Order: sequence, then structure tokens, then C-alpha cells
Amino acid sequence: MKRIAIKVFAIIGGVATLFVIVLAAVAVALIYRQGEEVPRFTILEINLERNLPEYVPGNPIAEVLFPDAVTVRDLVEGLHRAASDERVVAFLARAGNSGMGLARLQEVRDAVHAFGESGKPAVAYAETFGEFGPGNGAYYLATAFDEIYLQPSGVVGLTGLIFESPFIRGMLKKLGVVPRWDHREEYKNAKNFFTEREYTPAHKEATQGVMDSQFDQLVRGIGDRRGLSPEIVRDLFDRGPFFAKDALEAGLIDGLAYRDEVYERVKEQVDAGARFLTLRKYLNRLEEDHEQAETVALIYGVGSVTRGKSDFDPASGETTMGSDTVARAFRNAARDDEVEAILFRVDSPGGSYVASDAIWRETVRAREAGKPVVVSMGDVAGSGGYFVAMAADKIVAQPGTITGSIGVVAGKMLTSGLWEKTGISWDEVHTSAHSTMWTGTRDFSDEEWALFQEWLDSVYEDFTDKVAEGRSLSKERVLDIAKGRIWTGEDARKLGLVDELGGFQTAMKHVREAARLSPDAELRFKVFPRAKSPWEYLLDHGIVRSGESVAASAYVHTMRRLQPIFTLARRLGLIPAPGVLTMPDIGPFQ
Repeated sequence: MKRIAIKVFAIIGGVATLFVIVLAAVAVALIYRQGEEVPRFTILEINLERNLPEYVPGNPIAEVLFPDAVTVRDLVEGLHRAASDERVVAFLARAGNSGMGLARLQEVRDAVHAFGESGKPAVAYAETFGEFGPGNGAYYLATAFDEIYLQPSGVVGLTGLIFESPFIRGMLKKLGVVPRWDHREEYKNAKNFFTEREYTPAHKEATQGVMDSQFDQLVRGIGDRRGLSPEIVRDLFDRGPFFAKDALEAGLIDGLAYRDEVYERVKEQVDAGARFLTLRKYLNRLEEDHEQAETVALIYGVGSVTRGKSDFDPASGETTMGSDTVARAFRNAARDDEVEAILFRVDSPGGSYVASDAIWRETVRAREAGKPVVVSMGDVAGSGGYFVAMAADKIVAQPGTITGSIGVVAGKMLTSGLWEKTGISWDEVHTSAHSTMWTGTRDFSDEEWALFQEWLDSVYEDFTDKVAEGRSLSKERVLDIAKGRIWTGEDARKLGLVDELGGFQTAMKHVREAARLSPDAELRFKVFPRAKSPWEYLLDHGIVRSGESVAASAYVHTMRRLQPIFTLARRLGLIPAPGVLTMPDIGPFQ
């Protein structure tokens, strides 16, 4: 009893400490905000070298890890508000590096360009656009600004795009591991990582197509903003990278200056007494007035699609789109009398078929309940990420959004050769004819392989049927453009897989139309699911459970810390992948 009491008090003490920390942080934040106003002459500033996430999960751990994070929607909303705010006189951003995909870069560019149309200066400065590395995406983002300044020692790393893909068939052969995978159809290339030594013709065709489309978008975007023809921009890519003076001479930048000099120049442009304010602080100080606003549910579908609850991994900073969490969010939004429509923000490479189908079903039910659903796509809406979106009233994607990959891939790894090399032997007993179907120590039997093929056909048939229904396309047309192929949003728009190109602002236009609101109706976003309290989070994620021992709690934390190792093992095929509606990695956009 004494030991149990000690453990109980230890848990209570830990939870109490956490509450004290959270309450103290909230109190400090409230005190800090009291009396804070936006200065009369404000220059907004932001560091765009930091990755702008789609959203920060509403749990205490994420809030501690990303205390001042500015999301993509924060930036879009902030610049939209600032454009008509008389107190804001300019916008200054640090550029030079970016961990964002092309679609997010385009979302930010659109917001910056819209701010610039208000007549207020929008200025970017950088120490360098790629130091001993590419700077294509970062420079492309900077061209949205009216002026670009570069540190005299910097470079503009325009070197063109390269998509590289690893293949581990040779390594698996040396290890004695045999991949037993199959797919529908020829462009569904996720299995090639395990089964090939180089691109197959279909894999290369699809990857080349996406890269060429994205490169064309870079060329057009840079040319439009810098007053250069596409031919000149393509030539500049062939000649890059550029030292600072060469970049100035080529018209890629507007001046050479250090950070302090840029800050002084911007102040001279607007008002000598102007004060700088970060976009995060500006958003915190804005007074919300939603008395006349229409309520729109905002649901995020970010990360790999999995069964169960959405989760956040503190080690990697990645989130998952859990079918239980997202489906419940749709049900609650559909039941909410305040909600006029649902905006579903999707950024996902896919994952579990049944999880994707569960979420798809709730988008259909929400529409049947009279709540229009509009999808806004981020960097990726591939395979399962497209599956969850395809029944929406309208789908909006950026030109650079990776879209589609309508197909299926699955299989297992035969590891007997590996165990033989290590001296580890296995034996087993089983009950039924197909008990060994998914073990890695035995291959599929002929009958099991036939069942496996039948299952792949069934999933592909269901996927393409629902695409045809949701997008009002003939089945023949869907089968022609599916085949597991990825497209850019620009190409997907031509194929009928998305309705319009754009970001949040374009999606909001469709929300108003679908909900039969006036074109200028003010919208208030209500996020589903709501953020959890610290206590709810602790209980929900098993950090504290009724009757749980301290040892068990420590075990949970240890397993979470080991997650990167499990991720690597899964990538190598030693642990089964969680989903079959996935798309291949094509590398970061740089």
C-alpha cells in the first residue's frame, strides 16, 4: 500500500506541476497582452527562413515546442488584415532558406502579393539564397516582394531542380531480404524503393512530368515578378548560382545591403518613427470582432492517414491524420447549428485505405446533412490524401500541389535470408490454411497470391469508382488519368481532379458560394476538434492513466523516444508500412 501511495502522489505531483507551469504561462501571456496595442506606424516583420507549418496540434507538448509558430493560415490572415489596417505601413521579411513545399511557397507568395497591392511596401532581405546549396524555392518566394536585398557576401542559388530517389533493392539482396509487393497500376511507384535499382519508365515519366510542371511554375513566377521573359529566366537558371554583384547586374535583386541597412531603408520609406512588430505579436494584439461573422468549421487533415486518433510526434515534429479524430470532427461540425460550411485543409501523402475511406464517408455525410465541404490542398494531397478529399463540393489546390496517385500498393518483406545470415532461426505452428499469409518467414502460396491480387483489384475499383462519382467524371476517364500517377495541381486542374487553383482565400470564396453567403461575408473559423486541456491530453495519450504504474508510464515514454528507429525500420521494410494508399517520396523542394 505504501508503494502504491507513493506512486499515486508522484503522479499527482507531476500533473500538478504541469498545471502550474501551464497556468503560469497563461497568466504571463495575459499580463503581457494587457494594454498592448498596435503602434500607429507599424512595420510587420517575419522570419521566412523558419518553416511555416500547416497547423500546430492543440496539445501542450506542441505548444511548448512551437510557442511562437506562425502557421500558413496565420500568415494569410495576418497579411489580409494588415493590408487594410491603417496602422500597418510596411511588411519586412527575412528570406534565404525554406523548408516548405512549392504549394506552401505559392500560398505565401499570393498573400504577400495581395498585401503589396494595398500600396504598402513589401521588402525581403537575405544573407544568401543557398550557401553551398540550392536556393530555388527561397528565391522564388522572395520574388513576391516589391524589393529584394541581398547581403554583399551572399549568393542567389538558382541552379534548377533535381528530384532524386533512393532504391535499396541491392542492399536488400545483400541482407537476404526479398520484397513481395504489387500495385495498381503502373505509375504507383512507392514499391520501387524496395524492388528496383533505378526508375522504371513509368516512374521516370511521372517524376519528370511533375518536375517539369513545377519548374515551369518557377520560371513564370520569377519572370512575372522581376519583369523577365521565360527565356531569360531559363537562361539564368542555366548560368546560376550567382554571386551578389552578378545577381544585381542580372536584375535578380534590387540592392546589396546588410540587415541593419535594410531596416533603416524601410523606415526611411515609411516613417522615421515607425516601430517593428512581428506578425505573431500583431495577430495576438488584434481584437476579434465576429458578431456579424458566419461560422465555418475548419478541419485539418495533415500527415499520413492512419486508423485511430490523430497524433503528434515530438521527436520528428510530424503529425498523423487519424480517422477517428477527423471523422469525429466532421460529425461534430455537421451537428453544430452555428456552422454554415466546412473547410477541410488537406496536406497528406496518404496511408491506410480503410482509414481514408472512413474519413471519406464522413465528408459525404456532412454534405448530406446540409453542410457544404470545400477542400483546400497544401503541399501534397496524394493517394489517401486525395481519397479523403474527392467527395467535397469543391477542391482547391495550388499549382504546385502534388495531387492524385490514384492507386494502391501493398506487400510484405520475406526475411528468411536475413535471419539465416544472422544465425537466427524461426519455427512456427498455425491453425488455418492462410495463417502464414502475412508472415515474413514464408512466401505467399499460389492461393494467397491470388487472394492478394483480388484484394488489390477491389481497392483500386473502389477508389476509381468514388473518384468518378465525386468528380463527376466517367469511369473510363478516371481509369485513364489514375494508374497511380502523381500530378501537379496545375495539371490536375486540367484533368478535372481539382476545381480551381489557389489557396485559403480562393477556398473561402467557394465556401461562401457553397453556403449561399454574400461574396463579402465575414467568416469566423471554428477549429474541429477543439484543443485539449493539459489534463485531457495526458489522459488521452496514456502519459497518465488511472491505475497505471510509473514503470508502465516510463515504458510508454521510452517507446516514443525510440520512434525514429522504428520509422527507419519501417522505411527499410523490416516493419510493415501502415498504409496502402501511399505515394512515393520525391524529395524536398529546394
